[in-house]
Amino acid sequence: MSGDKKSASAPEPSASHASRGQASAERVDFDDYSASYDELLHESTKLYAEDSEYFARYKVDLIRERTRGPVGRILEYGCGTGRNIGYLAQAFPGAEIVGTDLSEESLRIAAGSHPQSRFEVERPDLDLGRFDLIFVASVFHHIPPDQRAGVMKVLARRLAPGGCLDIFEHNPFNPVTRRIVNTCPFDADAILLKPAELRALFRQAELALNKQSFCLFFPPRLSFLLPMEKYLEWLPLGGQYWVRAQHP
Repeated sequence: MSGDKKSASAPEPSASHASRGQASAERVDFDDYSASYDELLHESTKLYAEDSEYFARYKVDLIRERTRGPVGRILEYGCGTGRNIGYLAQAFPGAEIVGTDLSEESLRIAAGSHPQSRFEVERPDLDLGRFDLIFVASVFHHIPPDQRAGVMKVLARRLAPGGCLDIFEHNPFNPVTRRIVNTCPFDADAILLKPAELRALFRQAELALNKQSFCLFFPPRLSFLLPMEKYLEWLPLGGQYWVRAQHP
């Protein structure tokens, strides 16, 4: 399931795509898709969920349920047009929320929809201070593999002591997910990564792995089955997976 986006530091940041399996072709410019992003996302995911907002609500709800302690500052890295920002604000009332992305046009749309939040163009020298929570949804598969370690180190530097970094990614083991990725225009440059690669990136950035789980097993029309998902987190068949790490 697609839905959000980005990268940073010496390596240039990226946005949200998924791979066709081989090395990606030309990088997707999300400025070209900012105006039609919601429509294209809906078209790509409608077989799973008629309402594409479902994915944003679902992920933020998961993070909220698993987060303990106060959260004063939140960064969404690769926020795109701001689809997750409102749900983060609802889940963490009173928190300062900052969104970054490479796409200036996407940020213009996000700022118009969420004037209470701060938005910045992602760049290597961007100094935003430290965050209690960093949220990254469907972004890393857009980052060229040789730049992912650099991006992870940037995110690690932005975490406050004890802060959490939550990354959602497409599950490359799920055939429905691969089909959605392969038919989505803004996923043309995507290269999916397995959970093991994401865990290795956390270790390289000296972050402590806290949790890994597969998610998005059931579509909204089967929402009565959602309570079962916590018993299926080990099963690599969910549409996406989620990995949380903490600053030591």
